Amino acid sequence: MNYVPDTICALSTPNGIGAIAMIRLSGAESFVIMQKLFKKDLSVKDSHTAHFGLIKEGEKLVDEVVAVIYKNPKSFTGEDMVEISCHASPFIVQEILRLLLKNGCRMAREGEFSLRAYLNGKVDLSQAEAIADLIASENKASHEMAMNQMRGGFAKVINGLREELIHFASMIELELDFGEEDVEFADRTELVVLVDRILKEIRRLSGSFALGNVLKNGVPVSIVGEPNVGKSTLLNQFLNEDRAIVSNIAGTTRDVIEDTVTYNGIEFRFIDTAGIRDTTDEIESIGIEKAFEKVKQASIILYMIDAAHTDLSYARSELGKVRAVMGKDKELIVVINKVDTVEKVDVPQFQTALGHDQIVLMAAKEARGIEELKDILVQFVQKQGNVTGQVIVSNARHFDALNSADESLERVKYSLNNDIPTDLVAMDIRQCLHYLGDITGNINTEDLLDSIFSNFCIGK
Repeated sequence: MNYVPDTICALSTPNGIGAIAMIRLSGAESFVIMQKLFKKDLSVKDSHTAHFGLIKEGEKLVDEVVAVIYKNPKSFTGEDMVEISCHASPFIVQEILRLLLKNGCRMAREGEFSLRAYLNGKVDLSQAEAIADLIASENKASHEMAMNQMRGGFAKVINGLREELIHFASMIELELDFGEEDVEFADRTELVVLVDRILKEIRRLSGSFALGNVLKNGVPVSIVGEPNVGKSTLLNQFLNEDRAIVSNIAGTTRDVIEDTVTYNGIEFRFIDTAGIRDTTDEIESIGIEKAFEKVKQASIILYMIDAAHTDLSYARSELGKVRAVMGKDKELIVVINKVDTVEKVDVPQFQTALGHDQIVLMAAKEARGIEELKDILVQFVQKQGNVTGQVIVSNARHFDALNSADESLERVKYSLNNDIPTDLVAMDIRQCLHYLGDITGNINTEDLLDSIFSNFCIGK
């Protein structure tokens, strides 16, 4: 995506009939082009002011609009900008865009406004990416993460780490310049302490990616268990709608059913799976394989059993298979369903028989126990970390860069502890600085920028 300093325009609100649409212009000729249509010289007006007027083609009236002007460098892109608010008739929008193109604008590419903001120093690369995340955020948690990053929280941490490393890197480079004189400008002990401190912070950031990723895309919750224990009924209660077919016939669910819902500002992605049992039915077997695949992908697994009819020894065996597949750092909750069909549920007995302590009693058909289970799901996410005010990594590119920086610093640490030549230490420090700089865009390539900004919507 080559940067050409011409004047661009785009519709920045969704297409369709509505009350108001907004068309953006950015570039050195923004005010000149607007004067041809708006019949007002906006260049003499103060920045950040709104002006009512008419868009005309000759004597033909197109629309009554409000034009808000932003003068460089005090605009989002760092260039002269105009935001035109017009009536959101598709015809009116197309007519205004046609006139802008006719008078010297060109249509903006995906993400080009944000790219210009980055190239003009208004935002760094991580902040620009956060703009796209903010637009895509569908719940409180993902909104707070994106907002924190867009306001520079992540960049501040990364730049702080880089500045500390740059100081020592300059000392190391100075030693290389005086290599024949065998002088030492950088205190090796202090450098080891610094590397340890930076490694600790990098690992805290990369360790937050698991939480950030699920909060951004929805916390996956897999509902598993034997056939006919109430998994589909539970899914319907979570979603408050009849999303899954409920039947007394075992094996009704043969494929995976997914849907999302938000509790306490956190989006959960519930996954109803085929009942786990021994079967010769080829289609059902495929569904069971998919069930175990979803267990691998889930952050929370709800294993359901029937309070009255479950063979506990068999359930314990199946629960063991689930544990083997799910891996570490995941939550496993046993849900004893249909408690309304028995006189009493001896929870300690179930805990002993299943070898699992966290048990929730439920009558899914009547929605009994559903609120308690929701609270447990929210608490699991909250104990992973507080989103508000914390720097949490949710971008896979940032996660990869942090891991690469980690590896470079580990080599630096090894070199310092094993008297490896200074030129190799310097090379690894430079590598680490490169990876950290890649996150905020202090070091970048044209291909990287093209990859990032081409995923933005047009008009942003």
